[in-house]
Amino acid sequence: MLELNGLDGFYGRSRALQSVSMDIDEGDFFSVLGRNGVGKTTLLRSVLGLMSRTSGSVKLDGMELNSLPTHARALAGIGYVPQGRGILPAFTVRENLMIGTFAAQSGQGEIADWVLELFPILKEFLNRRGGNLSGGQQQQLAIGRALLSQPKVLLLDEPTEGIQPNIVEQIEDVLIDLNRTRGLTIVLVEQNLTFARRASNRFAILDRGTVAVTSGIAQLSDDLVHEHLVV
Repeated sequence: MLELNGLDGFYGRSRALQSVSMDIDEGDFFSVLGRNGVGKTTLLRSVLGLMSRTSGSVKLDGMELNSLPTHARALAGIGYVPQGRGILPAFTVRENLMIGTFAAQSGQGEIADWVLELFPILKEFLNRRGGNLSGGQQQQLAIGRALLSQPKVLLLDEPTEGIQPNIVEQIEDVLIDLNRTRGLTIVLVEQNLTFARRASNRFAILDRGTVAVTSGIAQLSDDLVHEHLVV
């Protein structure tokens, strides 16, 4: 589904991601783990073409994306929920959701009922400005907007960070259901190891911009956590 081969990501002249290679299969729930500053967000931004420069290969369903601009990668089937959510605060919930439909292969301009069923609060607040939502509601909005692009792969950058516990549980359950029931391929950057272990079937640990470990989630031992993740 998503193949990275020798992927480098640059901020100006500084190489922040170094020869990263990984294969993410269709239907995977793949967690990218690591301490702060090791390149997790950089990895997602490199896949999206949001870095100053990238080199190497990014393929989606065998199609090379690394020469394409970000909007073309979204149209090819990559959905993205950034750290900080990235919603437009002056736009209503409805308008924020509509933006997601512009990257969809079909049904542009239509907000699918099933997305509103995942997050009923969005339906209730369709005419409320995004900036007036709580942090957890904004995260639900960001995920709903990404889903409306009809992605083949959904990239999520710490979707549970800074959110009240009851909404964290709702978001976790929705993401797991999307993967298990709808077969959506998910790549998750997350500090919450409990969630990563519960949701994922595979993982990779990044260290200083390179892949230190990749394996099935059952192999995420306490020794690996202590070596690569504990501050």
